[in-house]
Formats: sequence, C-alpha cells, structure tokens
Amino acid sequence: MKQTPIHDQHNPDLLALVPLTSRRLIEIGCSSGALAKAFKQKVPESHYVGVEIDPGYAELAKRYCDEVIVCDLDQADDAFWQTHEDRDCWIFGDTLEHLRDPWAVLRRIRRHMPSGGSVVACIPNAQHWSIQAKLSVGDFRYRDSGLLDRTHLRWFTRQTMLEAFRETGFEVVTGKPRLFNEPNRERFLPIIEQMAQAAGGDPKQAVQDALPLQYVIRAETISNRCIEPAR
Repeated sequence: MKQTPIHDQHNPDLLALVPLTSRRLIEIGCSSGALAKAFKQKVPESHYVGVEIDPGYAELAKRYCDEVIVCDLDQADDAFWQTHEDRDCWIFGDTLEHLRDPWAVLRRIRRHMPSGGSVVACIPNAQHWSIQAKLSVGDFRYRDSGLLDRTHLRWFTRQTMLEAFRETGFEVVTGKPRLFNEPNRERFLPIIEQMAQAAGGDPKQAVQDALPLQYVIRAETISNRCIEPAR
C-alpha cells in the first residue's frame, strides 16, 4: 500500500512534549527525519533511532538519525525488542493509528521500557467535526493523507486514546489538542451538540471533542498497574 506522502517539516507541538532529559530515543515512522533533526539540535548528545517502513524514506532519514531501521513494527521480532529495551522515549508522530495492533505494541513497550521512560504521540481525532459531517451523508472515502489517510488501520477519539494508554500500563501526564482555523466547522457544531444531547452525552464536551484535528500527548509508565488483557 502506498505510504503517507513524505514531509520535511517536524511537528512543533510533538517536539515540545519530548523530554529534554531523553537520551535514547526511538521514533516509529520517522519519515524524512525532520523531528530527529529538530530534537538533536536541542540535545546533540542523544542517540536517536528512526524506524521506517519505506526504504526510500529511511534513506533520507539517515541524514539526521544516528541509526535508521527499515521495519514494520507489527512484525518486529524478539531481537528488535531486546535491542531497543534501553530506549527511554518512544515517539509516534501520527503513526500509532497505522499499526494493526497498537495495544499490543504499547504493552510490549511497557514491558521493556526503563523506569522513567515515556511515550510521546500525535494521534488523529476520529471525532473531528469533518468526519462526523462526512458520515452524515455517507461520504467515508479514504485519501492519500489527512484524517482519512488510506493507511490508517485504527481510529481514536480523545476518550479511546486515553483508554488505550491506561489499559496498556501508561498514564497520559500531559498533552494538548491541535486546533486549526476551520471556518466551516461553525455550521456543524450546534448539530453535534444536539446529537450528543439526544444520545445522552455531554453536549458541551462533545463540541470540544469535535474541534481538534489531532491530540499530542506524553504518557509515562504506571507502577504496580495490572495491564488489561489484549482485546
């Protein structure tokens, strides 16, 4: 399947959540290596591994990453996990939703991550007003990029994103919604509020949850937490 188009711009909101104390980072879906470049400008002594499914993208990422691995994380073997069990920060910049089983991956990270480690992620919002509007007229068509990227395999709302990390042994400790100027949304928000009320939900919260295009979050390990079984 054709991959999401490559880009050479890093996500500044995601970068802001990567702890500057991180020294052994690994980014899943490193694309051109733009985020690695930006982070290593801040912390040049860090060791930054990029993982990329597309060999061509991986070649470009070698400019900025200390090491680049061509790998499908869903199919990574035990040797991969053993080699990277020292990574103190795992980064998913709009890539967690591309995995067949992101819950299994997060559990695996949790088992191997050293104390004090973190997962930093940017995750598209499936509750975005534009998706709700498209669904209302049956227009659920995949695109080459964006919320309906044809390579997306999983979908998350704010609620289910938080649940995914909690169920796999993490706690989301900080984050922010990513909102952009979208003039057309004002026509749809009152309707979303009405739908939520009819469904027995919180209308005001439903509107707030329909605004972000993405969420950026940082999650840390929860000590002594029993991880829920795989779904």
